[in-house]
This record gives sequence, structure tokens and C-alpha cells, in this order.
Amino acid sequence: MASQAASDASSSGQQQQEQQPAAADDPIVQWVVLRRDLWTDIGWPLGPVIAQACHASSAAMFTHLDDPLTQQYIAQENIDHMHKVVLEVKSEQQLVNFSKKLEQEGILHKLWIEQPENYPTCLATKPYRRSQAAPVFKKLQLCKAALAK
Repeated sequence: MASQAASDASSSGQQQQEQQPAAADDPIVQWVVLRRDLWTDIGWPLGPVIAQACHASSAAMFTHLDDPLTQQYIAQENIDHMHKVVLEVKSEQQLVNFSKKLEQEGILHKLWIEQPENYPTCLATKPYRRSQAAPVFKKLQLCKAALAK
């Protein structure tokens, strides 16, 4: 009886592994979305723009610290293997609209509101398997801002 239960559990585990992609094929990823107008129209320097991404990323991780994928993402053995995808939208309104879309899709994230200005600058998701969240981001462009010379 015990060997039958062990066999059933092993078989069930094999079926789950076959249905789910291997971790290497489906990494844990955090998505960060920045407003392009911060540097193109408003003239923010590179440092403050990077700080916005760092704020949003840190806040999303801290907010979802008890989430199993967040714990796995920041685990000591994975700390040198983090995956982030940094994307951009054109404006504050697009960022706010995209945040609402993420809410509708059930993608947990932090919309960073810069203070004391009180306007949204960036958002970051909690870590997700790429296969779970990537489809929501497919229409956004990678952030490829040119650095000043």
C-alpha cells in the first residue's frame, strides 16, 4: 500500500514536470516599466531615472516578500542570476493605463509615485515566471535610451 502511494506520488510528480517548462526554460523575471518622457521631454538625467527603477523594483520586492517566487528570486543561490526586463512607455498617462491593465490581468506590481512631486514615474512587478506574465508586456518596447556623450 505504501509503495503504491509512493509510486502514485512519483507518477504525479513526473506528470507535473512534463507539463511545466524547466526553470531554465522559464526563468523568474521582474518587469520594470519606465516613462520615456522623463528623459526625452522633461530632461531628467540618467541617475534619477535609474533611481526610479530601483525604487519601484525594491518596493515591489518588499511588498511581496512572502511570495514564494519572490523568495526564490532573491534566494542566496540565485542572487547572481536575477532576470529583469526593462521596458518603456511614452508618458505618465500610458504608465497609469498600463498599471490598470496589469491590475485587470492580476499581475501584482508597484506603481512608483515620486515624492514630493506626487506623479508616477515607473512600475515594477513582483517576480513571475516568464511564461506567466510575458504575454501582458509583449506590446511594450525595450528601454533603449541613448546615453549622453
